[in-house]
Amino acid sequence: MPALVLLGAQWGDEGKGKATDLLGGSVDYVVRYQGGNNAGHTVVVGDQKYALHLLPSGILSPGCTPVIGNGVVVDPSVLLSELSGLNERGVDTSKLLISGNAHIITPYNVTVDKVTERFLGKRKIGTTGRGIGPTYADKINRVGIRVQDLYDESILTQKVEAALDAKNQLLTKLYNRRAIAVDQVVEELLGYAEKLAPYVTDTVLVLNRALEENKVVLFEGGQGTLLDIDHGTYPFVTSSNPTAGGACTGAGVGPTKISRVIGILKAYTTRVGSGPFPTELFDEDGEALRRIGGERGVTTGRDRRCGWFDAVIARYATRVNGLTDFFLTKLDVLTGWEQIPVCVAYEIDGKRVEELPYSQTDFHHAKPIYENLPGWSEDITKAKSFSDLPKNAQNYVKALEEMSGAPISAIGVGPGRDETIEINSFL
Repeated sequence: MPALVLLGAQWGDEGKGKATDLLGGSVDYVVRYQGGNNAGHTVVVGDQKYALHLLPSGILSPGCTPVIGNGVVVDPSVLLSELSGLNERGVDTSKLLISGNAHIITPYNVTVDKVTERFLGKRKIGTTGRGIGPTYADKINRVGIRVQDLYDESILTQKVEAALDAKNQLLTKLYNRRAIAVDQVVEELLGYAEKLAPYVTDTVLVLNRALEENKVVLFEGGQGTLLDIDHGTYPFVTSSNPTAGGACTGAGVGPTKISRVIGILKAYTTRVGSGPFPTELFDEDGEALRRIGGERGVTTGRDRRCGWFDAVIARYATRVNGLTDFFLTKLDVLTGWEQIPVCVAYEIDGKRVEELPYSQTDFHHAKPIYENLPGWSEDITKAKSFSDLPKNAQNYVKALEEMSGAPISAIGVGPGRDETIEINSFL
């Protein structure tokens, strides 16, 4: 069974890029199945650091075919810029495949995103302002522009006209903005057609044939479980399904083809944007996690909110994704604390709650119940095996594994490719 899903088990930014990159040499295809250029990955190869925003992390693995699936929303200018940047650094991007059914982020989607978020004021969601949500809204409202539309000017013009009929009313009458010209948008989008053409294909057919041939396909989610539109901390979520089920719809592969679902867990917790975060720290510990962990969004450039590990969230991610195992990242960041608090449950209205509450109100009022685990002071970045870790670090990993409900198969002890401890044949 050669299909694997790899996804974030918290609010995103867990280190999915590194995990995908590590697997890249062992897989034939790496597929982004949802999201857009609002999901950044940092991959460190030797002394080189790569910041990827839209491209699958597998693009850095020479033997791997990177795929942008039908569930992704694509900003052509961002994609072409990212490809150009990699080419300039000697990375071969010629194998990239893009689904003709993926939706295009248009200039008016970006405009609507930005003005809407400003209009919300204190009620803002905390979007990246890159047009992701409005593009998915157009998709659901059946006025979206797909990649394949770039190759039929008549259809493209009709679709842009239909979309702007309503949006120009919104922009001019509610937000006091200028109307957007149809011809200008069509001209800009057509300008991308020739450059994208070598990559565009029927990726659903390609991937299913690959699986029939026993090729190994890795599905890579953007964001994280708690940002899922259905299963996350709504409304402070993304506009798609980064959970495991999204891999099937976002890539066109049936659920019976998926054999393994790997959740990426940070050894503490972070999130970007607005919304509830029970273990968030506002003290020196929170600032230390942010500083030592380099917690700044790859795509947004915003400081990440930091807090202690939340086992309630980890258990929830195990359940809704059907996780088979975890990759625990950034364990090295916790070096130096005498005691490391771990959230094992919540207190809500004076009651102990061990599972994530389905009620938005309850989750907003959840207070973490902590257990303190002994810390360690030894440098662990050179550890090559689990036994190389200090005893307290080993015990911390074992405790997180027991609390989270799935085995930990690999541990990140530094940002580099080689700074990973493999357990239970992760690769």
